[in-house]
Amino acid sequence: MTQTNPDKVVIFDTTLRDGEQSPGATMTHDEKLEIAGMLDEMGVDIIEAGFPIASEGDFAAVSDIARDARQATICGLARANPRDIDRCWEAVKHARSPRIHTFIGTSPLHRDMHGLSEDAMAERIHEAVTHARNLCENVQWSSMDATRTEWDYLRRTVDIAIRAGATTINIPDTVGYTAPVESADLIRRLIAEVEGAEDVVFATHCHNDLGMATANSLAAVEGGARQIECTINGLGERAGNTALEEVVMAMKVRHDIMPYATGIDTTKLMAISRRVAGVSGFPVQFNKAIVGKNAFAHESGIHQDGMLKNPETFEIMRPEDVGLNATSLVMGKHSGRAALRSKMAELGYDLADNQLSDVFVRFKALADRKKEVYDDDLIALMQDEERSGEDRIKVVRLRVVCGTDGPQVAELTLSIDDEEKSAQATGDGPVDAAFNAVKALVDHRAKLQLYQVSAVTEGTDAQATVTVRMEEDGRIVSGQSADTDTVVASVRAYVNALNRLMVRREKGGHDGREISYKDVG
Repeated sequence: MTQTNPDKVVIFDTTLRDGEQSPGATMTHDEKLEIAGMLDEMGVDIIEAGFPIASEGDFAAVSDIARDARQATICGLARANPRDIDRCWEAVKHARSPRIHTFIGTSPLHRDMHGLSEDAMAERIHEAVTHARNLCENVQWSSMDATRTEWDYLRRTVDIAIRAGATTINIPDTVGYTAPVESADLIRRLIAEVEGAEDVVFATHCHNDLGMATANSLAAVEGGARQIECTINGLGERAGNTALEEVVMAMKVRHDIMPYATGIDTTKLMAISRRVAGVSGFPVQFNKAIVGKNAFAHESGIHQDGMLKNPETFEIMRPEDVGLNATSLVMGKHSGRAALRSKMAELGYDLADNQLSDVFVRFKALADRKKEVYDDDLIALMQDEERSGEDRIKVVRLRVVCGTDGPQVAELTLSIDDEEKSAQATGDGPVDAAFNAVKALVDHRAKLQLYQVSAVTEGTDAQATVTVRMEEDGRIVSGQSADTDTVVASVRAYVNALNRLMVRREKGGHDGREISYKDVG
């Protein structure tokens, strides 16, 4: 595709690369393959699968995703040096359609950081793109921090990259600094003034530091960009990236003023949003556009009255358009396996027989504790099941004694590498006591950075979803769990984070000190 194809906007998803760089959002190898498969099935054009030289784990994930991809182009990221580019090519070359994405920061701040003059950096850009093009026909070049790069120098570097053989030119707003009118004008001027611009695709990559990532991306398309780089749920460093679901639905709903097409099957948006939230440990805010819990909820009497008369009164898109099931309450303790399988399929989960058996047991236990089981309850249950699948540490039993006249007491049994161990601890409140019991069994130095509780549904019997974020020696991990008992959910989330910390240690190296298990009980 070139700039002469005015109606198609390529969707470049970087959830597995830029999104995973969010502190605590690291995914396992299998989770990355699963998300990549969902992106491919949804119709994403290009999947940036990772940064192959960053670690052996990243290289393996990119390689396996490249082998498995059925439709999408698989892209790897590489700095502007031969070693990075060679490693990237080794990972993506297995793909049906591979791409090398190489970059360097071109703004004065980044030139100073690299210690390069304008001429030295220009030479490096030429060498990097030429080297990548000698390996792969599909080469993307990015001018990192483009929106803070002097115009004349940005134009010069884009010209160099095109002459060296780049087929896509990405203009990133790396720190979320620009505004829509600038975003459109920058692309428009580059296309008009750089020789050969009509033969390449211009891309936009926006961050959300000022809350304008979606607006800036759409403005860039108005200016002539035909590739949007984005992530599911807007996941990404700092305030995140452009949200895939927002730009795709904006062009679909407002096709009258943005007459562009994508190949995205929008009915799969809710399913992948939930899955990314589950594996990353980053819950979607309730009022998040398109995929938030309240995006199609109406509480005001005026709104409810209008919805009953005509849904279009207060909804500009149908819930079904993004894969949201309009029915929210059909399951209970008398529901059987067939009903559960059908319901989970409606919610985007295709369960194998053994999976169904495991989920059914947990569903029945939940239905015994709740009068009514809502869609959100089932989603939370399913995400909890997926999170705990291959954990080395699992919660077996928890008993907490509370009172007003003394410290709270927690009695906890964990299964650690299939061996049950127990401990008792006190604390300032039931959650603190339970966490102290975990610490008594699992020796670690991780500090709790975040503890967050949110109700999945309404009522005193609602499930609580607990999110914790922990840091140890620069490694940041998140854990999540849901249960009608907030303390139980808290302990499971804490243990989930510890399991993720163990994975991070194994995959990313360590300083010689490991998590250890205390011989208690």
